Amino acid sequence: MEIPSLAQIKKELAFLPEAELIDLIADLAKFSRDNKAFLFFKLNEKCQPNLFLDLAKEDLELAFQQTTIRSSFAAKKAAQSIRRKLNKLLKLSKNKADQAELILFYAEKLKDYGYLKFNHSVNMNIFQMQLQKSEKLIEKLNEDLQYDLGLILENLRN
Repeated sequence: MEIPSLAQIKKELAFLPEAELIDLIADLAKFSRDNKAFLFFKLNEKCQPNLFLDLAKEDLELAFQQTTIRSSFAAKKAAQSIRRKLNKLLKLSKNKADQAELILFYAEKLKDYGYLKFNHSVNMNIFQMQLQKSEKLIEKLNEDLQYDLGLILENLRN
């Protein structure tokens, strides 16, 4: 089965009445939790611009609190698991500033919760990759945000 292009789907959606569009979007939201989360954030981002960032940080903080890192292996697995959660959250926002801030938050928590104390190469690489990702995102932002997030980035590097 060949799936039509996004342009073709947009053309078809333009002809649908409003009630059918609402039903179609509701059905789409039922397919996965990610679709539902994306729809929720898109519907609420105009009246609550920081809603995504606040909920995402809360979710990551909870994930860090629930993990135990008694050994370097456990720390590695926990860091990888939380990074997968971070990557899912990053897909829900197209705002580069929010993405950079969330990545820096993750890196900061890696450092704060002691994931780097084992000097495990995987955790160190995860940390460095997150710093590089955030640096690339920060370069695309306006000067004020670059300065603010750049300070956080430099504090994490030291």
